[in-house]
Amino acid sequence: MALVDLADWMDEFERPEKSLWYIKRLSANDTLANNAHQAGPYIPKSFLFRVFPQLDTSEVKNPDAHFDLYIDSHVDYRRVRAVYYNGKRYGDGTRDESRLTNFGGRTSALLDPESTGALAVFAFLLDDAGQANECHVWVSRHPTEEDLVEERIGPVEPGQLVVWEPGIGREMPSLLVPAPRTSCRLSSDEISPAWLEKFPSGEEIIRKAVELRSATGLNPDARLMRRRVCEFEVFQSIEEAYFLPRISAGFPSIEAFISQAHAILQSRKSRSGNSLELHARQIFIEEGLRSLQDFQHRPRIENGKIPDFLFPSKTAYEDADFPATRLRMLAAKTTCKDRWRQVLNEADRIPVKHLLTLQEGVSEGQFREMKEAGVQLVVPTGLHDSFPENVRPNLVSFEEFIGDIRLILL
Repeated sequence: MALVDLADWMDEFERPEKSLWYIKRLSANDTLANNAHQAGPYIPKSFLFRVFPQLDTSEVKNPDAHFDLYIDSHVDYRRVRAVYYNGKRYGDGTRDESRLTNFGGRTSALLDPESTGALAVFAFLLDDAGQANECHVWVSRHPTEEDLVEERIGPVEPGQLVVWEPGIGREMPSLLVPAPRTSCRLSSDEISPAWLEKFPSGEEIIRKAVELRSATGLNPDARLMRRRVCEFEVFQSIEEAYFLPRISAGFPSIEAFISQAHAILQSRKSRSGNSLELHARQIFIEEGLRSLQDFQHRPRIENGKIPDFLFPSKTAYEDADFPATRLRMLAAKTTCKDRWRQVLNEADRIPVKHLLTLQEGVSEGQFREMKEAGVQLVVPTGLHDSFPENVRPNLVSFEEFIGDIRLILL
């Protein structure tokens, strides 16, 4: 299919009260990248109960529902089974989980290990009773398609589960995964009045997250992951306080409405695009690395290239007498599927390109291609188990990367 088909596809299935979208980035546990026995995209039972209410029962053991699933991006069709293993509620076992089956193994784009990290959109079509009777899926094949989806619904990060209802919009993540509210959710009196007049920058939001989640007792990997969650909740609080009054006031024209919607999407994309590297920069400083001496953020080097981080500095990099073995670069990309190639030419003197990512796994083929191209993945330790078993020993934790930087500075 041509690229334009994705825009047409989204228009086709964006039907208020007739469809419900579920969006996520496929992890290695969703695909067959980990050789899991029960592979298949994870969809929480709270969502499946919503589109298949007949599954939410303890009167029948392991209730199921069959429906037609079309992977339109890859011209594939399956008769899929949604099943709720309710042994715990049924009083016969401990299982209390849902699963989709019958995808057809590696021949399905949803289970293909090479789809690990891809953005997948599930558009469930609903009947008059609000129950799903079929589902249409688009598995993004390259970054441009992902951008098209995120331009409409906002950024989707690894590990994030998004429900999007046409005509209403995006639902809060708490509706998908029940979890206790953290203190990072700001109350109205905790939000600076200046932020209600001018939306704060990414740096300001991250400073607030750092304030709420200090460095005490946490290694760099745990600190990074904990603060990312905190930052997102801070952002949501400010977004609601800033934009909701403007939305409630109404719009004098369609153009004004579109302009406001565009501003909201842009603020989300801006936060998502810069968040990881800003968190990394903060942690470098907390770990005793000095800016402009031990590391440099976004320096401009040969041919106008701008790597996210250069170690120890641009001055050292441009000094032909400074050993290349003591130079490092780090790119920060929340997802690395396809985008990892963007770092290959960012610093000519440095053969190994370190890439910090939060993507939940890559296929063995993807990892082999990265390694052959000289890309070394830097992944927080809490995400290592989402990678294929034989890939895990080759991953570098964020803490290990910082330790390597300390060694080259000696």
